[in-house]
Amino acid sequence: MLSKPISIIFFLLLIISCKEKSKIEFSHPIESALKATSPKIKNVIDSINAYEVQIKFTQIRRENNEVFFTDYDFQTNKNNYFYPASTVKLPVAILALEEINKIPDVSLHTKFYIEGDTIETTVAKEITKIFAVSDNDAYNRLFEFLGQDTINQSLHKKGIENVRISHRLSIDDADNITTKPIVIYMNDSTTRIRERRSNATIKPLVLNNLKKGKGYINEDDELLKEPFDFSFKNYYSIDAQHEVLKRIIFPEKFKKEERFNLSATQRDFLLNAMHTLPREARYDSTEYYDSYVKFFMFGDHQKPIPNTIEIYNKVGYAYGTLTDCAYIRDSTNTIEFLLTATILVNNNQIFNDNTYEYDTIGIPFLAELGRQLYDQELQQKKQ
Repeated sequence: MLSKPISIIFFLLLIISCKEKSKIEFSHPIESALKATSPKIKNVIDSINAYEVQIKFTQIRRENNEVFFTDYDFQTNKNNYFYPASTVKLPVAILALEEINKIPDVSLHTKFYIEGDTIETTVAKEITKIFAVSDNDAYNRLFEFLGQDTINQSLHKKGIENVRISHRLSIDDADNITTKPIVIYMNDSTTRIRERRSNATIKPLVLNNLKKGKGYINEDDELLKEPFDFSFKNYYSIDAQHEVLKRIIFPEKFKKEERFNLSATQRDFLLNAMHTLPREARYDSTEYYDSYVKFFMFGDHQKPIPNTIEIYNKVGYAYGTLTDCAYIRDSTNTIEFLLTATILVNNNQIFNDNTYEYDTIGIPFLAELGRQLYDQELQQKKQ
Protein backbone atom coordinates (compact mmCIF):
# COMPACT_ATOMS: atom_id res chain seq x y z
CA MET A 1 0.00 0.00 0.00
CA LEU A 2 1.34 3.48 -0.96
CA SER A 3 2.08 5.95 1.84
CA LYS A 4 -0.02 9.11 1.92
CA PRO A 5 2.70 11.47 0.51
CA ILE A 6 3.52 9.03 -2.28
CA SER A 7 -0.18 8.62 -3.05
CA ILE A 8 -0.58 12.37 -3.38
CA ILE A 9 2.45 12.60 -5.67
CA PHE A 10 1.15 9.72 -7.79
CA PHE A 11 -2.25 11.41 -8.03
CA LEU A 12 -0.69 14.70 -9.12
CA LEU A 13 1.46 12.93 -11.71
CA LEU A 14 -1.62 11.17 -13.04
CA ILE A 15 -3.43 14.50 -13.45
CA ILE A 16 -0.42 16.03 -15.22
CA SER A 17 -0.13 12.94 -17.44
CA CYS A 18 -3.81 13.19 -18.43
CA LYS A 19 -3.39 16.86 -19.29
CA GLU A 20 -0.31 16.09 -21.36
CA LYS A 21 -2.18 13.36 -23.23
CA SER A 22 -4.96 15.82 -23.99
CA LYS A 23 -2.43 18.27 -25.41
CA ILE A 24 -0.77 15.57 -27.47
CA GLU A 25 -4.12 14.45 -28.83
CA PHE A 26 -4.83 17.89 -30.25
CA SER A 27 -1.27 18.96 -31.07
CA HIS A 28 -1.72 17.71 -34.62
CA PRO A 29 -5.42 17.61 -35.50
CA ILE A 30 -5.01 15.65 -38.74
CA GLU A 31 -3.09 12.83 -37.08
CA SER A 32 -5.68 12.71 -34.30
CA ALA A 33 -8.46 12.48 -36.90
CA LEU A 34 -6.66 9.67 -38.71
CA LYS A 35 -6.44 7.66 -35.46
CA ALA A 36 -10.24 7.42 -35.37
CA THR A 37 -11.65 3.90 -35.01
CA SER A 38 -14.23 4.47 -37.73
CA PRO A 39 -13.69 1.95 -40.57
CA LYS A 40 -14.19 4.84 -43.00
CA ILE A 41 -10.84 6.18 -41.76
CA LYS A 42 -9.15 2.95 -40.73
CA ASN A 43 -9.67 1.17 -44.06
CA VAL A 44 -7.65 3.91 -45.75
CA ILE A 45 -4.99 4.34 -43.08
CA ASP A 46 -4.28 0.60 -42.99
CA SER A 47 -3.20 0.83 -46.66
CA ILE A 48 -2.18 4.49 -46.73
CA ASN A 49 0.45 4.19 -49.47
CA ALA A 50 -2.08 2.82 -51.97
CA TYR A 51 -4.38 5.83 -51.61
CA GLU A 52 -1.89 8.68 -52.14
CA VAL A 53 -3.59 10.75 -49.43
CA GLN A 54 -2.59 14.39 -48.96
CA ILE A 55 -4.28 16.67 -46.40
CA LYS A 56 -3.94 20.31 -45.36
CA PHE A 57 -5.94 21.73 -42.43
CA THR A 58 -6.03 25.30 -41.14
CA GLN A 59 -7.35 26.24 -37.72
CA ILE A 60 -8.79 29.76 -37.65
CA ARG A 61 -8.73 31.98 -34.59
CA ARG A 62 -10.20 35.46 -34.33
CA GLU A 63 -8.96 37.94 -31.75
CA ASN A 64 -9.48 41.71 -31.59
CA ASN A 65 -10.82 41.80 -35.16
CA GLU A 66 -7.73 39.94 -36.38
CA VAL A 67 -7.67 36.52 -38.05
CA PHE A 68 -4.90 34.04 -37.23
CA PHE A 69 -4.10 30.81 -39.08
CA THR A 70 -2.43 27.64 -37.82
CA ASP A 71 -1.65 25.25 -40.67
CA TYR A 72 -1.21 21.48 -40.40
CA ASP A 73 -0.10 19.07 -43.13
CA PHE A 74 -0.24 15.34 -43.70
CA GLN A 75 1.83 13.95 -46.58
CA THR A 76 1.46 17.14 -48.62
CA ASN A 77 4.17 17.31 -51.24
CA LYS A 78 4.11 19.68 -54.20
CA ASN A 79 6.23 17.22 -56.15
CA ASN A 80 3.83 14.27 -55.75
CA TYR A 81 1.31 14.55 -58.55
CA PHE A 82 -2.42 13.90 -58.28
CA TYR A 83 -5.05 14.67 -60.88
CA PRO A 84 -7.01 17.75 -59.68
CA ALA A 85 -10.11 17.16 -61.84
CA SER A 86 -12.79 19.82 -61.29
CA THR A 87 -10.99 21.64 -58.48
CA VAL A 88 -9.38 23.75 -61.24
CA LYS A 89 -12.79 25.32 -61.83
CA LEU A 90 -12.40 27.57 -58.78
CA PRO A 91 -9.38 29.57 -60.01
CA VAL A 92 -10.82 29.71 -63.54
CA ALA A 93 -14.11 31.11 -62.19
CA ILE A 94 -12.22 33.74 -60.17
CA LEU A 95 -10.03 34.74 -63.10
CA ALA A 96 -13.06 35.04 -65.39
CA LEU A 97 -14.37 37.67 -62.99
CA GLU A 98 -11.02 39.45 -63.18
CA GLU A 99 -11.08 39.25 -66.96
CA ILE A 100 -14.44 40.98 -67.38
CA ASN A 101 -13.03 43.86 -65.33
CA LYS A 102 -10.55 44.44 -68.15
CA ILE A 103 -13.31 44.85 -70.77
CA PRO A 104 -15.16 48.20 -70.73
CA ASP A 105 -18.93 48.03 -70.16
CA VAL A 106 -18.91 44.27 -69.52
CA SER A 107 -20.33 42.81 -66.30
CA LEU A 108 -21.27 39.52 -64.66
CA HIS A 109 -24.54 39.55 -66.53
CA THR A 110 -23.35 40.57 -70.01
CA LYS A 111 -24.31 37.92 -72.57
CA PHE A 112 -21.65 36.23 -74.68
CA TYR A 113 -21.47 33.42 -77.21
CA ILE A 114 -18.53 31.14 -78.04
CA GLU A 115 -18.07 30.06 -81.64
CA GLY A 116 -19.55 26.60 -82.16
CA ASP A 117 -21.47 26.64 -78.87
CA THR A 118 -25.19 25.93 -78.53
CA ILE A 119 -26.17 28.71 -76.12
CA GLU A 120 -25.74 32.35 -75.24
CA THR A 121 -24.80 32.77 -71.60
CA THR A 122 -23.21 35.03 -68.98
CA VAL A 123 -20.26 34.67 -66.63
CA ALA A 124 -22.71 34.72 -63.72
CA LYS A 125 -24.70 31.77 -65.09
CA GLU A 126 -21.59 29.69 -65.79
CA ILE A 127 -20.09 30.30 -62.33
CA THR A 128 -23.38 29.32 -60.70
CA LYS A 129 -23.40 26.02 -62.63
CA ILE A 130 -19.75 25.34 -61.77
CA PHE A 131 -20.37 25.41 -58.03
CA ALA A 132 -23.91 24.04 -57.86
CA VAL A 133 -23.28 20.85 -59.86
CA SER A 134 -19.66 21.11 -61.13
CA ASP A 135 -20.74 21.60 -64.74
CA ASN A 136 -17.92 20.84 -67.21
CA ASP A 137 -19.37 22.86 -70.09
CA ALA A 138 -19.52 25.92 -67.83
CA TYR A 139 -15.83 25.53 -67.01
CA ASN A 140 -14.94 25.06 -70.67
CA ARG A 141 -16.74 28.28 -71.63
CA LEU A 142 -14.81 30.27 -69.05
CA PHE A 143 -11.60 28.53 -70.14
CA GLU A 144 -12.21 29.81 -73.70
CA PHE A 145 -12.78 33.26 -72.23
CA LEU A 146 -9.30 33.17 -70.67
CA GLY A 147 -6.90 30.72 -72.31
CA GLN A 148 -4.01 28.86 -70.70
CA ASP A 149 -1.54 31.76 -70.64
CA THR A 150 -3.87 34.18 -68.87
CA ILE A 151 -4.83 31.54 -66.30
CA ASN A 152 -1.31 30.46 -65.42
CA GLN A 153 0.37 33.86 -65.58
CA SER A 154 -2.32 35.44 -63.42
CA LEU A 155 -1.98 32.80 -60.72
CA HIS A 156 1.80 32.93 -60.70
CA LYS A 157 1.83 36.74 -60.45
CA LYS A 158 -0.22 36.43 -57.26
CA GLY A 159 2.38 34.15 -55.72
CA ILE A 160 0.40 30.94 -56.27
CA GLU A 161 2.93 28.37 -57.40
CA ASN A 162 2.76 24.65 -58.13
CA VAL A 163 -0.16 25.00 -60.53
CA ARG A 164 -0.41 24.52 -64.31
CA ILE A 165 -3.80 24.59 -66.03
CA SER A 166 -3.42 23.12 -69.50
CA HIS A 167 -6.76 21.81 -70.74
CA ARG A 168 -10.53 21.87 -70.87
CA LEU A 169 -12.56 19.00 -69.39
CA SER A 170 -14.29 16.01 -71.00
CA ILE A 171 -14.19 17.12 -74.64
CA ASP A 172 -12.16 16.26 -77.72
CA ASP A 173 -9.11 18.45 -78.40
CA ALA A 174 -9.26 19.54 -74.75
CA ASP A 175 -5.68 20.84 -74.72
CA ASN A 176 -5.94 22.97 -77.88
CA ILE A 177 -3.74 26.00 -77.24
CA THR A 178 -5.89 28.27 -79.39
CA THR A 179 -9.09 29.63 -77.85
CA LYS A 180 -12.26 30.14 -79.86
CA PRO A 181 -13.62 33.54 -80.93
CA ILE A 182 -16.19 35.03 -78.56
CA VAL A 183 -19.07 37.35 -79.40
CA ILE A 184 -19.98 39.72 -76.55
CA TYR A 185 -23.40 41.35 -76.72
CA MET A 186 -22.95 44.89 -75.46
CA ASN A 187 -26.64 45.78 -75.99
CA ASP A 188 -29.46 44.99 -78.37
CA SER A 189 -27.64 46.43 -81.38
CA THR A 190 -23.92 46.29 -80.56
CA THR A 191 -21.54 43.35 -80.32
CA ARG A 192 -17.84 43.01 -79.67
CA ILE A 193 -15.64 40.21 -80.98
CA ARG A 194 -12.88 38.61 -78.93
CA GLU A 195 -10.60 37.03 -81.52
CA ARG A 196 -8.85 33.69 -81.15
CA ARG A 197 -5.96 33.65 -78.72
CA SER A 198 -2.85 31.55 -79.21
CA ASN A 199 -1.21 30.23 -76.05
CA ALA A 200 2.17 28.75 -75.27
CA THR A 201 2.79 25.10 -76.15
CA ILE A 202 2.05 22.81 -73.21
CA LYS A 203 5.19 21.18 -71.86
CA PRO A 204 5.24 17.91 -69.90
CA LEU A 205 5.27 18.21 -66.13
CA VAL A 206 8.35 17.12 -64.19
CA LEU A 207 6.95 15.63 -60.99
CA ASN A 208 6.76 12.36 -59.08
CA ASN A 209 3.98 9.82 -59.72
CA LEU A 210 3.01 11.17 -63.15
CA LYS A 211 2.70 7.63 -64.48
CA LYS A 212 0.09 5.74 -62.50
CA GLY A 213 -1.43 2.28 -62.41
CA LYS A 214 -0.70 -0.78 -64.50
CA GLY A 215 -3.04 -0.15 -67.41
CA TYR A 216 -5.67 2.08 -69.00
CA ILE A 217 -8.48 2.07 -71.54
CA ASN A 218 -7.56 4.16 -74.60
CA GLU A 219 -9.81 6.16 -76.94
CA ASP A 220 -10.46 3.05 -79.02
CA ASP A 221 -11.77 1.23 -75.93
CA GLU A 222 -8.68 -1.00 -75.82
CA LEU A 223 -6.87 -2.01 -72.64
CA LEU A 224 -3.22 -1.03 -72.75
CA LYS A 225 -1.12 -2.75 -70.11
CA GLU A 226 1.11 0.16 -69.22
CA PRO A 227 0.88 3.07 -66.74
CA PHE A 228 -1.34 6.03 -67.56
CA ASP A 229 0.72 9.17 -68.19
CA PHE A 230 -0.53 12.43 -66.63
CA SER A 231 2.42 14.55 -67.83
CA PHE A 232 0.29 16.89 -69.95
CA LYS A 233 -2.70 17.06 -67.61
CA ASN A 234 -3.71 19.88 -65.27
CA TYR A 235 -1.65 20.27 -62.12
CA TYR A 236 -3.01 21.99 -59.02
CA SER A 237 -1.22 21.09 -55.79
CA ILE A 238 -2.79 20.96 -52.32
CA ASP A 239 -0.87 24.08 -51.26
CA ALA A 240 -1.99 25.99 -54.36
CA GLN A 241 -5.63 25.05 -53.79
CA HIS A 242 -5.42 26.12 -50.17
CA GLU A 243 -3.81 29.43 -51.13
CA VAL A 244 -6.47 30.26 -53.72
CA LEU A 245 -9.22 29.58 -51.18
CA LYS A 246 -7.51 31.66 -48.49
CA ARG A 247 -7.25 34.62 -50.85
CA ILE A 248 -10.98 34.50 -51.56
CA ILE A 249 -12.19 33.95 -47.99
CA PHE A 250 -9.63 36.18 -46.27
CA PRO A 251 -8.31 38.70 -48.84
CA GLU A 252 -7.30 41.13 -46.07
CA LYS A 253 -4.57 38.67 -44.99
CA PHE A 254 -2.67 39.17 -48.25
CA LYS A 255 -0.75 41.97 -49.90
CA LYS A 256 -2.61 43.85 -52.62
CA GLU A 257 -0.56 42.25 -55.40
CA GLU A 258 -1.38 38.77 -54.03
CA ARG A 259 -5.14 39.30 -54.01
CA PHE A 260 -7.61 38.66 -56.79
CA ASN A 261 -8.83 41.87 -58.40
CA LEU A 262 -12.54 41.54 -57.68
CA SER A 263 -15.08 44.17 -56.76
CA ALA A 264 -17.06 43.72 -53.54
CA THR A 265 -20.09 42.78 -55.64
CA GLN A 266 -18.13 40.16 -57.59
CA ARG A 267 -16.64 38.62 -54.44
CA ASP A 268 -20.06 38.47 -52.76
CA PHE A 269 -21.50 36.79 -55.86
CA LEU A 270 -18.65 34.25 -55.93
CA LEU A 271 -18.95 33.40 -52.22
CA ASN A 272 -22.69 32.97 -52.55
CA ALA A 273 -22.20 30.63 -55.54
CA MET A 274 -19.58 28.61 -53.65
CA HIS A 275 -21.90 27.68 -50.79
CA THR A 276 -25.21 27.57 -52.70
CA LEU A 277 -26.75 24.09 -52.62
CA PRO A 278 -28.09 22.54 -55.86
CA ARG A 279 -31.74 22.87 -54.74
CA GLU A 280 -31.13 26.56 -54.03
CA ALA A 281 -29.95 26.91 -57.63
CA ARG A 282 -33.17 25.17 -58.80
CA TYR A 283 -31.68 21.78 -59.61
CA ASP A 284 -33.68 18.63 -58.91
CA SER A 285 -32.87 17.75 -55.28
CA THR A 286 -33.48 14.05 -55.91
CA GLU A 287 -30.60 13.83 -58.39
CA TYR A 288 -28.57 16.74 -57.07
CA TYR A 289 -28.86 16.36 -53.29
CA ASP A 290 -27.24 18.82 -50.87
CA SER A 291 -23.91 17.01 -50.61
CA TYR A 292 -23.66 16.22 -54.33
CA VAL A 293 -20.51 18.34 -54.56
CA LYS A 294 -19.70 18.75 -50.86
CA PHE A 295 -17.70 15.74 -49.67
CA PHE A 296 -16.45 16.83 -46.23
CA MET A 297 -18.78 15.98 -43.32
CA PHE A 298 -21.84 15.19 -45.48
CA GLY A 299 -20.67 13.45 -48.65
CA ASP A 300 -21.54 9.91 -47.56
CA HIS A 301 -25.27 10.55 -47.16
CA GLN A 302 -28.01 12.44 -48.98
CA LYS A 303 -29.70 14.14 -46.02
CA PRO A 304 -30.11 17.94 -46.05
CA ILE A 305 -27.13 19.91 -44.76
CA PRO A 306 -28.10 21.93 -41.65
CA ASN A 307 -28.75 25.62 -42.32
CA THR A 308 -26.25 26.56 -39.60
CA ILE A 309 -23.31 25.07 -41.53
CA GLU A 310 -22.00 26.76 -44.66
CA ILE A 311 -19.43 25.08 -46.90
CA TYR A 312 -17.57 27.21 -49.46
CA ASN A 313 -15.75 24.70 -51.62
CA LYS A 314 -14.87 23.05 -54.90
CA VAL A 315 -14.58 19.30 -55.34
CA GLY A 316 -13.03 17.26 -58.09
CA TYR A 317 -13.40 13.61 -59.05
CA ALA A 318 -11.97 11.85 -62.09
CA TYR A 319 -9.49 9.08 -62.89
CA GLY A 320 -10.17 7.62 -59.43
CA THR A 321 -8.99 10.76 -57.64
CA LEU A 322 -11.29 12.61 -55.24
CA THR A 323 -10.36 16.06 -53.94
CA ASP A 324 -12.18 18.68 -51.89
CA CYS A 325 -10.99 22.17 -50.96
CA ALA A 326 -13.31 23.86 -48.47
CA TYR A 327 -13.88 26.63 -45.96
CA ILE A 328 -16.38 25.33 -43.40
CA ARG A 329 -18.23 27.59 -40.99
CA ASP A 330 -20.70 26.72 -38.23
CA SER A 331 -22.42 29.95 -37.22
CA THR A 332 -24.10 28.43 -34.15
CA ASN A 333 -20.92 27.13 -32.52
CA THR A 334 -18.60 29.80 -34.04
CA ILE A 335 -16.42 27.14 -35.65
CA GLU A 336 -14.52 27.78 -38.87
CA PHE A 337 -11.64 26.04 -40.61
CA LEU A 338 -10.06 25.36 -44.00
CA LEU A 339 -9.56 21.81 -45.22
CA THR A 340 -8.09 20.45 -48.46
CA ALA A 341 -7.60 16.74 -49.08
CA THR A 342 -7.14 14.28 -51.91
CA ILE A 343 -7.35 10.49 -52.18
CA LEU A 344 -6.85 8.04 -55.06
CA VAL A 345 -9.28 5.10 -55.11
CA ASN A 346 -8.40 2.78 -57.98
CA ASN A 347 -7.85 -0.68 -56.50
CA ASN A 348 -7.52 -2.49 -59.84
CA GLN A 349 -4.98 0.13 -61.01
CA ILE A 350 -6.71 0.45 -64.39
CA PHE A 351 -7.57 3.98 -65.52
CA ASN A 352 -10.53 4.99 -67.70
CA ASP A 353 -12.50 1.80 -66.92
CA ASN A 354 -14.93 3.68 -64.65
CA THR A 355 -14.24 1.18 -61.89
CA TYR A 356 -13.30 3.36 -58.94
CA GLU A 357 -14.18 3.13 -55.25
CA TYR A 358 -15.64 6.63 -54.98
CA ASP A 359 -18.75 5.70 -52.97
CA THR A 360 -17.31 2.82 -50.94
CA ILE A 361 -13.95 4.24 -49.86
CA GLY A 362 -13.14 7.73 -51.15
CA ILE A 363 -16.17 9.86 -50.26
CA PRO A 364 -16.76 8.07 -46.91
CA PHE A 365 -13.13 8.80 -45.99
CA LEU A 366 -13.39 12.50 -46.84
CA ALA A 367 -16.74 12.82 -45.08
CA GLU A 368 -15.45 11.19 -41.89
CA LEU A 369 -12.23 13.21 -42.03
CA GLY A 370 -14.32 16.39 -42.09
CA ARG A 371 -16.48 15.20 -39.19
CA GLN A 372 -13.48 14.21 -37.07
CA LEU A 373 -11.83 17.60 -37.52
CA TYR A 374 -15.12 19.42 -36.93
CA ASP A 375 -15.67 17.43 -33.70
CA GLN A 376 -12.18 18.32 -32.50
CA GLU A 377 -12.88 22.00 -33.07
CA LEU A 378 -16.21 21.64 -31.23
CA GLN A 379 -14.51 19.97 -28.26
CA GLN A 380 -11.92 22.73 -28.17
CA LYS A 381 -14.71 25.30 -28.02
CA LYS A 382 -16.25 23.52 -25.04
CA GLN A 383 -13.01 23.30 -23.05
